[in-house]
Formats: sequence, structure tokens, C-alpha cells
Amino acid sequence: MAKSFCKRWLVTGVLVACMISFMCANPGAAQARNLKIRLAHPMAPGNNVTLGYEKFKEVLEDISGGKIQVQLFPNCMMGSDRDGMEATQRGSIEMASSSSPNMANFSKKFLIFDLPYITDMKYQKNLYQALDEGDLGKYFDNLAEEINLRPVMFSEYGYRNFVTSNQPITKAADLKKLKVRTTASPVEVETAKALGMNPTPIAWAEVYTAMQQGTVDGEGNTFSLLCDAKHDEVIKYAVDSHHNYSMHMLMCNNKWWKGLKPQQQKWIKQAAHEALVYQRGITIKLEAQATQKMIDEGIQVHKLNNAELAEFKTMTRPVWEIFRKDIPAELFDMISATQK
Repeated sequence: MAKSFCKRWLVTGVLVACMISFMCANPGAAQARNLKIRLAHPMAPGNNVTLGYEKFKEVLEDISGGKIQVQLFPNCMMGSDRDGMEATQRGSIEMASSSSPNMANFSKKFLIFDLPYITDMKYQKNLYQALDEGDLGKYFDNLAEEINLRPVMFSEYGYRNFVTSNQPITKAADLKKLKVRTTASPVEVETAKALGMNPTPIAWAEVYTAMQQGTVDGEGNTFSLLCDAKHDEVIKYAVDSHHNYSMHMLMCNNKWWKGLKPQQQKWIKQAAHEALVYQRGITIKLEAQATQKMIDEGIQVHKLNNAELAEFKTMTRPVWEIFRKDIPAELFDMISATQK
């Protein structure tokens, strides 16, 4: 009897060891029953990008019947755009979101979206169709894979506008010699220089204090994000320059993605699509609300006329030539094809 008992325990032990070995060799097997996704992003509560990721979580948990759970880490809880994306590259977390300017830290080809006035709001649908269904999206899929990432969502961040704490802005010349906060994107830095400004790269989490204390005179961002992040408390003047377009790119670790079951990948893709439709659909409305909020608060918001806008475009166009050596001609062509 003792032998039989020992034999049963031996068999049980072997089976357990085999299961552990299988799970270690096949991480997707453990994920088949319950998958947890940690998603880090730097955006403030109520922002259009934030709302999009909240929708992504809601939809994904619903369609998977709770088999996939998403834990959101917003508002720089895991550090800057770059911090979160580097953690995703390493596999420390599953997903992170970065603005397109900050993605230039990982590949200079992402600079294409930063170039001043390379896209126009009236052709936004064409751009998204190329990203979601066309060769442009495939190009960035391949680019991301080279750095162990995979695109999940190209969320609409919006068009950046210049704002200041101390200088009225009604034309491009009003920006000359002002200290302006930029991201680390070299395109943003060169755009500021082209307008005669003194660029000062500062991490997003530090910008409010920098504006408040006069470390910088101004910054460029969407009105909606500025209001969501309470920067309207330190802003006195603004102009609808729309000088560059940004996206927030949600990426996942590519190795992790390849280890998922086909059904899990299908759920994630479906949730991302539904969240994108929702997120892009609310962006214009939220930007208009933020613009009105700033006006109601006494912030002077100047709307550029055609001649004033043309001056901004003329002064910043040389920035394109500076970066042609870093951005393939085919990428310029693909973006250009969406702007007609």
C-alpha cells in the first residue's frame, strides 16, 4: 500500500512538473484563460486620448467576457511617453502610448508626422484610411517591429497651437525671441527656431510649473489637452496656428503579441477599432469646447486669417528640407497622397 501511495505521488509530481514546464515554454497557454494588460500613457483625465483608452478597456473586457483585463496607468503614472515605451520594448509592461513627436526617440522615420503643416485637418479621413487600411499603416507596422513594438491604435491627438503666458499672438512675428517649451523632437525644435523662438525641451509633467514660473514663455499643444491639464490657469494668449499634427500611438510589445492566441489578438484588434471610431469622433467636439472655455476664462484666442496662416507656413516650410535625409522619400510620398 505504501508503494502504491508513493507511486501515486510520484505520478502526480511528474504531471505537475510537466505542466509547469509546458506553461514556461508556452506563455500563451497561461494567457488563454486570463490575460492582464498594463497600459501606460501620459495623458490627463478627460482628454480625448485618455477617453479613447478608457473605451478600449471597456470594449475589450466586454467582448472577451472578462478573459482579458486592462489596467490603465494614465497621467504619467509610469513616467513620460519615452519611459512607458521603453518599458514596453523591454516587456516590463504590455502596452504604452506615446505622442508621435516622442516616438522619434525610437526611429527618426516617425518625424514625418511632426513636420509643420504636412497634414491638414480637411484631409484627416484620408490620412486615417491610409493608416488603418493602407500601405502607410503597413509601413509603420514593419517599422515598429524593427524596434520590438507593434501598433495597436493610432489615436487622434490633434493639431498643436501656440500659447503664451505673457505675449499677445496675432501673427508669426509675435513669437520671435520667446522661450517656448518643446518636446525632445528635433522637428519641434527646428520649427520653433524657424519662427525665431528659443526652444526649450521640457518633459510634459514639468511644463505647468515652467509656464507658471516663467522658465518658458509659451508652449504648443492642443487646446483640449491644455485645458485638461489645467494649463489654462497659466495661459493668457493663444493662436490657432495648427502648426503640426500629432497622434498618440498605442504600441504593444511585439514578442508578447506573437505569443497571444489568435482569439485574443482578434479581441484586441476589434476593441482597438471600436475605440478609435469613438475617440476620433469626439476629438473635434472636445477641441471646440476647450477653445470656448479658454475664451470664457478671458484668454485671448486669435484666429489666423488666410494671409497670417500663409506666413506661418512659409516661415516653417524650410524645416522639411532639414529632415529629408532622415525620412525616406517614399514616406513623404505616402503622406502627400493623403492630402488631396
